[in-house]
Amino acid sequence: LQLVESGGGLVQPGGSLRLSCVVSGFSLHLYAIAWFRQAPGKEREGLSCIRRSGAVTNYAESVKGRFTISRDHVENTVYLQMNGLKSEDTAVYYCAAGWACSSRYMEYDYRGQGTQVTVSS
Repeated sequence: LQLVESGGGLVQPGGSLRLSCVVSGFSLHLYAIAWFRQAPGKEREGLSCIRRSGAVTNYAESVKGRFTISRDHVENTVYLQMNGLKSEDTAVYYCAAGWACSSRYMEYDYRGQGTQVTVSS
């Protein structure tokens, strides 16, 4: 069972990125998938989670209205569309899979290695 994030990079403030979390070894129907991030010197922060049913739970007020989680069963991939990026969004972004959605990273059974997002002019 593996999760691999991609899509990170350097973007200017106000720009957009779409992160991908490619899941292998299991179907998206069986697990909830969440996105987290960790900025330097800060604790890991839960952003959003998509349940097995497809329902979404958002955790972070700081990204509300700017970040959107979605999934594609054909590609077995979960996405995080990030618009209106700010310098404070600079962090390593991780996806994680678990039985249920939670804002706590360690409650997930499987985790990816992360992808760096840097927002800077």
